[in-house]
Amino acid sequence: MDTIEKLPVAVIGAGPVGLAAAVHLIAQGVPVKVYEAGNAVASNLRDWGHVRVFTPWRYCVDRAARDLLEAHGWRMREPEAFPTADDLVADYLEPLAKLPQLSPSIEIGARVVGISRWGADKVLSKERENRPFMLVVETATGTRRDSARAVIDASGTWQMPNPLGAGGIPAEGEAEFADRIAYGIPDILGRDRSLYAGKTTLVAGSGHSAANAVLDLASLANVDAGTAFIWTTRGTDLVRIYGGGDADQLPARGELGAEVRELAESGGVRLVTGFAAVSIRDADGRLVVEGQTKDGLQALGPVDRIIAATGQRPDLSLTRELRLELDPWLESVKALGPLIDPNEHSCGDVPPHGHRELSHPEQGFYTVGIKSYGRAPTFLLLTGYEQVRSVAAAIAGDMVAADNVQLVLPETGVCTVPTIGTADKGCCGGPAPAASDACCVADVEAKTIGKSGCGCSVAA
Repeated sequence: MDTIEKLPVAVIGAGPVGLAAAVHLIAQGVPVKVYEAGNAVASNLRDWGHVRVFTPWRYCVDRAARDLLEAHGWRMREPEAFPTADDLVADYLEPLAKLPQLSPSIEIGARVVGISRWGADKVLSKERENRPFMLVVETATGTRRDSARAVIDASGTWQMPNPLGAGGIPAEGEAEFADRIAYGIPDILGRDRSLYAGKTTLVAGSGHSAANAVLDLASLANVDAGTAFIWTTRGTDLVRIYGGGDADQLPARGELGAEVRELAESGGVRLVTGFAAVSIRDADGRLVVEGQTKDGLQALGPVDRIIAATGQRPDLSLTRELRLELDPWLESVKALGPLIDPNEHSCGDVPPHGHRELSHPEQGFYTVGIKSYGRAPTFLLLTGYEQVRSVAAAIAGDMVAADNVQLVLPETGVCTVPTIGTADKGCCGGPAPAASDACCVADVEAKTIGKSGCGCSVAA
């Protein structure tokens, strides 16, 4: 077996963050191997390729990747334009993956299904850090075991959608009627149009994926009178999805929230809040969804299809034999949990963080990208790019660069504020004074001492 120093660093996932990790490692002179489970790079993005992202091109491209591409004659599209996910794949990620520096290191159709240490399960401590990582890799030709000196898990969460069931466990009947349930963001106005035109659909979720689905169904209903839809949310406060409007530093995000709010408040969609789905049952070939509400069990429908835009969760089975330290409820890396917990924070800002926060007791293993956020929904590509820059520098031994983490994220213009009568107990300290350029009291305090971004998600 090769010495650890001669082995490559394994990067799991050839999406934007995984490819950026490879670029930074190559720039550091570190050998790398990228494993992509799909049949092409960025396979997760391709699933929702029709969706326009909130961030303009200048926020979507990793700086080191851009430098490498431009050295080969590539030019970024209009920096202030908003790409679709398909645009990102075609005009950025595919050209990046084809570069001679990266292409030999990327294996498509290679699914990592388990990670451990050679000759050591999770329990064994003796000389653990001296044993290479062992990756179990499934391909079309069979299963093999590869070695790595370090592992960067950038596999994301897209392939692990949360169920419709509000308790985190599939609703009764969810598996039985799976052929009529879409998870995530179906292409309602494109390839999936025939599934929704002239049909009644129930959309469950209170995030941006749900908002996209609701707005697309509204557009379809404008040209097909037989199209109808119901929107349900588990919570009753929709301030996060409605967003900060003009105060959002990502205008497309603010516009999405404003549009879905106008649709709901104008009666353009039947909105049922405080609905916790528990079961699905057949009703003469159609579906009825039952949920718990403050008034007891309520039945909605019948409907023809369901869109469960209920978020995603990390796949923890992959790392069962590794010593990881995770937040107990978000399943994010532990250090980030208190800073991104959606129960407390909604400002979209997170303190700069890098290899130290993204590492685990398992030396040489790092969780990056949206998977580092676990079940929290507020991740931006900018965060992932700075994460892997720091991690790559640490693996290469350049600790000065690794620790010099700088991250400034666009504010949402919305912060979680306490309910009336508890203004001194909320994480944001209550609304900001009207004359201030801030979204909450904590934001005022942060800017007063020279911090950038919203201060309500910054640890004291």
